[in-house]
Amino acid sequence: MTETSLRDMRWIFILLAAYFTLQFGVRLATSHSLDLDEAEQAFRSQWLAAGYGPQPPFYNWLQYTVFQFAGVSLAALSVVKNLLLFTSYLLYGLTARLILRDKALAAIATLGLLTIPQMAFEMQRDLTHTVAVFFSATVFFYGFVRSLKQPSLSSYLIAGIGIGFGLLAKYNFAILPAAALVAALADARLRPRIFDWRLALTAAVALLITLPHLFWLRDNLHFATARTMEKMTASNNASYPMQVAMGVGSLGLAIIGFAGLTMAVFAAVFGKSLRAAFAAHSEWTRLIERMMLVFVIGILLLIVFGGAAGIKDRWLVPMLFILPLYLCLKIEAAGVVTDRAFRRFIAVIAIIMIGVPSALYGSVAAARFTGHYERLNRPYATMLETLRQQAEPAAILAGDSLLAGNLRQDIPGVPVVSMDYPGFNPDLSSRRPLLLVWLLPRGGSEALPPAMAQWLQANLGASAPEALVIDAPYFYQRGDDRYRFGYAWVNQPD
Repeated sequence: MTETSLRDMRWIFILLAAYFTLQFGVRLATSHSLDLDEAEQAFRSQWLAAGYGPQPPFYNWLQYTVFQFAGVSLAALSVVKNLLLFTSYLLYGLTARLILRDKALAAIATLGLLTIPQMAFEMQRDLTHTVAVFFSATVFFYGFVRSLKQPSLSSYLIAGIGIGFGLLAKYNFAILPAAALVAALADARLRPRIFDWRLALTAAVALLITLPHLFWLRDNLHFATARTMEKMTASNNASYPMQVAMGVGSLGLAIIGFAGLTMAVFAAVFGKSLRAAFAAHSEWTRLIERMMLVFVIGILLLIVFGGAAGIKDRWLVPMLFILPLYLCLKIEAAGVVTDRAFRRFIAVIAIIMIGVPSALYGSVAAARFTGHYERLNRPYATMLETLRQQAEPAAILAGDSLLAGNLRQDIPGVPVVSMDYPGFNPDLSSRRPLLLVWLLPRGGSEALPPAMAQWLQANLGASAPEALVIDAPYFYQRGDDRYRFGYAWVNQPD
């Protein structure tokens, strides 16, 4: 990457830095409460492990490290996510500039990521491990492209780092380097880059990064994969032909859901030129087409032989994140003039950059008018503050990880155990008072959940305490709407 190329993309990176800074501010302004993935990170930051369950530990390790220096907080959660996203876009832009001659198309390819709903909206709304996959994919792809175009020891090293991070982010990442390897081997001009001694460095670095988790995975394979396989193979006892049909259908819908908006934006911006571009080819478009083909074949094999019946659109991130760059490569290969299209595209991106943060904030704040409440409207902090006026808990037993993570955010020095995660079970025998908290669905029983009573008996030899109820006003409440929690104290001081 030359100094000129960096200078060409500088204004794009400044724009993206401002955008992700805005997203950081909007998240802090929206709600103090945590959503599912955020709460998981806060809860699991209580301990460092080689593995945590169905998801590999890369994001957990990163968030744990930041928490050690900055403390457990919403700000620490949001800064990690937005820094990862900004770095991902930066690497994507540098990759685009490596293989696109047209500076306008390199900018369009980079900003084109914002036209993918899973990238622009879903990753900001709650996802964490998928963000890590996206980041790892951009690291790998940058190293891979550099190794093909400007091979060096550092380019092979970067590719290895990307593979290592990716395998620690999500297991389905493995299909990306596999697809890249097959696609490069199929081209005689690129084959020497694969049969290069420096590829051993790529493999060694990837292995070194993943080694601690691989040792853990060897003894915890079922724990790590059971839930994911259960989600993928859920077909309501359908017959084999029906399961395959369901899997293929869900793959098709996932591809449309992932790529549909991007294709619509590019079609609106480039018009008939885009149709003509699909007939154009270059060395890079052919490489990416082969990669995409291998990726799809891999998923089809998983459907046919692995029993997968439900493919989610976010599972396609490790490959289809390349889509905006691919479209720009096709457009360049067709020799399309981009001046007018670039201005139209920037107008669309401006709408997205304003619309996405507004939608994220509005979906929570609108409850004041609609009475429709999201998880971010729940008043966890208000509830805990009220209970701490009764007594200062020495430990907390929460009904689930969502609740546990939210409580941990506001009382980080106290161990918080979750009923739905048996992997963290510290000795609480000497910690009193112990606070039990659980969510109370509307119309549900207000009694102590049986599972909590069993946990108390099995772990502390304690009998079930009196169950009480507390309610607190929603964030952005309509009228006097309140959310209810059940709670109990074990050995509460007088």
